[in-house]
Amino acid sequence: MAGATRRDFLKRSLAGGLVLGMPRLALGRRRAPGPAGPNAQIGVAVVGLGGIEIPGGVGGRGRQLINRLRDVPGVRIVALCDVDRAVLDRELQPFADRAQEVAAYADLRKVLDDRAVDAVAIATPNHWHALGTIWACQAGKDVYVEKPFSYDLWEGRQMVAAARQYGRMVQVGTQRRSSTVLRQAIEYVQSGPLGAIRCVHAIVYRPREGIGQVTGPTPVPPTVDYDLWCGPAPEDPLMRRQLHYEWHWFWATGNGEIGNNGAHMIDVGRWALGQDRPPPRAMSIGGRFGFDDCGETPNTQVAVLDYQPAPLLCEIRNYRATKGVDSIGRFRDAARGIVVDCEGGYLVGDSSGAAAFDRDDRRIKEFPRDGKPRDVEVAHLASFIAAVRSRKPDDLAAGASEGHASAAGSHLANVSHRLGRESPPEAIRETIRGNPALSDAFERCRDYLRQNGVHLDDTKATVGPWVTLDADRQRFVGQFADRANALSRRDYRAPFVVPEIA
Repeated sequence: MAGATRRDFLKRSLAGGLVLGMPRLALGRRRAPGPAGPNAQIGVAVVGLGGIEIPGGVGGRGRQLINRLRDVPGVRIVALCDVDRAVLDRELQPFADRAQEVAAYADLRKVLDDRAVDAVAIATPNHWHALGTIWACQAGKDVYVEKPFSYDLWEGRQMVAAARQYGRMVQVGTQRRSSTVLRQAIEYVQSGPLGAIRCVHAIVYRPREGIGQVTGPTPVPPTVDYDLWCGPAPEDPLMRRQLHYEWHWFWATGNGEIGNNGAHMIDVGRWALGQDRPPPRAMSIGGRFGFDDCGETPNTQVAVLDYQPAPLLCEIRNYRATKGVDSIGRFRDAARGIVVDCEGGYLVGDSSGAAAFDRDDRRIKEFPRDGKPRDVEVAHLASFIAAVRSRKPDDLAAGASEGHASAAGSHLANVSHRLGRESPPEAIRETIRGNPALSDAFERCRDYLRQNGVHLDDTKATVGPWVTLDADRQRFVGQFADRANALSRRDYRAPFVVPEIA
């Protein structure tokens, strides 16, 4: 090893699963595979840990999952995986401080070879969700995969098929499905005291900052294996300042805010509607307003998922000109959550609490939060571990089919947006004139933008066409079908090819 640097040696060691400079850590236990007994510990690997010191304090979902999994009885974290050596080193240190054995990997495939791993928790960027899930199912591992369930519509179908074909427990991290508050509130609405549901609004008013401009490729951090980071996506030059987290706002790797936080609220809205399939059709109005940056996805979006007899409207707002409390607006006094509009009243709620109101805005029933926010996340992970033990998909709070149906809502909205064209407000009004709920949402969005200095007469919004999905084949049909289907299945980069199962 003459002439080799410690960095070179560490890079090779991480690829093989060893950690240097941390003598308390080891590869983890090895045992024969088989069903876990009721008292056996479940060995979990966390894949994708999140960047360090991301502007705005966002990201790091894998790190959060580590902390939540430690609160689930009968779980032992046996491996960590990340393509960024600096991130991996940082997250290994607490395990070393506790003298806890844990393996370290840069390559997911090494994780799946580890017989100490019963299940993987995948918190990678979206473009890795499908391949990571399917490879894990093929390797006999169960999967907890973060939202959105899939990067595109076709991948979601393959993930559902893989869970079934290989008999694996697959759960998506839409943890509000494990909220007692929301369950009680939704059961109340569905029992009928407010009358029939007319529309459900999924609200995500979440202020963000622009990510800036670049004039050319930026360097990839030297601690990152960029080939592994890109995986199924093209290995194009990095055209943004920050590798981590900002991938959300680029079509090659992310799904925008509607696929990020919108995925949570679409899931709860679909739950309230009692719909268990992807929406039959959708359309989008939106754009990237206010930010003078290189991001591609909308930061403001109104999308209608045309379920029958009641639609689901998702409203995304990220831009605000000032830091005033009300600068991004509220709907029925909510900035995040769902609003279930019924014939005789409405319900406003999230996992932080819910309340029902009559048509005169009088509060008639309240559902207060019971416990801390992290309790919902722990309960959601616990339902996954319960299913890993029981081998019963019904024990999952949000199984693969649920994850696919909710992610499909985001995908249909984004396909509509990407097929759309910029139009003046009057043309948009005419397009949506027969849809009162969508028209109202558009006018409220227009007012919000105007209050933040964006005038749609000058900076036009993109209005997308209706895109229609064949429920059985789960392919787009009708006008725009060819272009819509082309946006719903990517070309892959060998060897990171998502296999066709369904």
